[in-house]
Amino acid sequence: CACPIWCRPRFLADQDLNDVIVSGTIRQEPAIEVVRLRELGLEKLPDHQVLKYAARERWIVVSHDVNSMTAAASTALNRGEPIHGLLLVHQRNPIAPTIDSLLLIWTASAAEEWIGLIEHLPF
Repeated sequence: CACPIWCRPRFLADQDLNDVIVSGTIRQEPAIEVVRLRELGLEKLPDHQVLKYAARERWIVVSHDVNSMTAAASTALNRGEPIHGLLLVHQRNPIAPTIDSLLLIWTASAAEEWIGLIEHLPF
């Protein structure tokens, strides 16, 4: 990506996201920004507040909460509120392809391309 580092996607891992996904992604690409909600002291925020915080700070949310997070994101979008992107991962999905998808997003896209999108991983 010809995108400077400041416009690369940044990922905010929801409190329930498998730590192996987070650590594996960082291990494969140490420059990638992946932060866990609990590292920010925000693990108790309800989904709609997580999305609001992430939009304000330009983070793409990555979550296993397929049902509740999708509902919160859809509600926000229907109200005209921004989301900076939501990537959903079913807990039963294999980990390696999910990590590969995050790395692909980071290397091949700009953060702004994910605004308002709700996608499922792995691709």
